[in-house]
Amino acid sequence: MKLLVAYDKNTSMSTVLSNALKIAKQFKAMVYLVRTCKPETRAREIAEMESRLNEIGNDLFKKEGIETRSHVLIRGMAPGEDIVNFAKEKAVDQIIIGVKKRSRVGKMLTGSTAQFIILEAHCPVLSVK
Repeated sequence: MKLLVAYDKNTSMSTVLSNALKIAKQFKAMVYLVRTCKPETRAREIAEMESRLNEIGNDLFKKEGIETRSHVLIRGMAPGEDIVNFAKEKAVDQIIIGVKKRSRVGKMLTGSTAQFIILEAHCPVLSVK
């Protein structure tokens, strides 16, 4: 089994990661830790993102014997589209994302990455508050 955890610095990730760990242990799954960014993101920021993902992989998953692969996606797509495409390319069995409570107007004005992933993903999506 393959899981994809979409990492977002603006979402409380502790619950997302603990759910991912539980599922990965139960199904002996491999975990992709993924973060998206814009093509104009500075190299230093990208290196920090990669370092943080590797740190999470080592500190949380690898010590439990779970294989992880970290990816910072810089492909010029909207975040939701990038995550859905990556999941499909890697034949991921489940996507795990964090969600924030937002008003209807907030979703309408700024869009919703989580909503896009939930509606467009080829596999089940676990959204964690």
